[in-house]
Amino acid sequence: MIIRAYFGIDQNPFSFNNIKLLEHQQEVYDILDVHSNMGGFCMVSGDAGTGKSVIKESIIQNKDKSKVVISVGRTLHTYTNTVKIICDAFKIDQKGDSFKCENKLLEQVNALNQSGKSIITMIDDAHLLEMSSLNKLRLLFEEFPKNHNLILFGLPVMINKIMLQEYIEIRSRVTYSVVMSKLNPEQIKELILKQLDSVGLGHNTFTDGAIEIISRASEGNLRYIRNLCLSSLLEAVREQKKQVNHHIVNKVLIQPHWRNDYDMEQI
Repeated sequence: MIIRAYFGIDQNPFSFNNIKLLEHQQEVYDILDVHSNMGGFCMVSGDAGTGKSVIKESIIQNKDKSKVVISVGRTLHTYTNTVKIICDAFKIDQKGDSFKCENKLLEQVNALNQSGKSIITMIDDAHLLEMSSLNKLRLLFEEFPKNHNLILFGLPVMINKIMLQEYIEIRSRVTYSVVMSKLNPEQIKELILKQLDSVGLGHNTFTDGAIEIISRASEGNLRYIRNLCLSSLLEAVREQKKQVNHHIVNKVLIQPHWRNDYDMEQI
């Protein structure tokens, strides 16, 4: 609210509500969309801050009437409880054991399929899933209609696990996997300028020197970039300036909050 009022804009900058994907993120998004019509089993991995959440939120925001998108984030559970959580996301009664829940889930997705809907189920923090639970989930989702895509989002250890010989059955079912990398300096500048465009701010809101410091300090971590930019805009408001320069960014860098492993609230 403070940043919007001071800069005279109607939308929050660097917001998940107005995502502008970078070129490499758009490529991943497009491939995942294709797999949603062919019974996909996809894995998107990467360290924290590499853009997995951006892609997940884009899938949710850009769904059309022909798609049902389900997102599940709680993965530290037994298989039975995981299925119940998925049922809850589908707004299905989760009473009974895992077998009953599976049947209700299959009834629901087949009904959606018959009504012309394609289904995308996303599981966040999938690296926390027990491999035995993941194998059971894989068997369950193989009974889903073919216009369905199961997408697992998690840290790189998720990929490392399924590379073990004992999990070859899971690996053989994966139709697409990608490891997200940290942003390079050109991508960081593109991200900042796109975000400024999206809210109607000029490219000169951040000087080249400020962008260069943000690029070096963030080390390509998307979350750090966002937090640094928001903190710098807030600092500019405090100093009653309309431009973020290297002096302002340096003031933010001596504060610890921008390195939080969570996204700052819009201010």
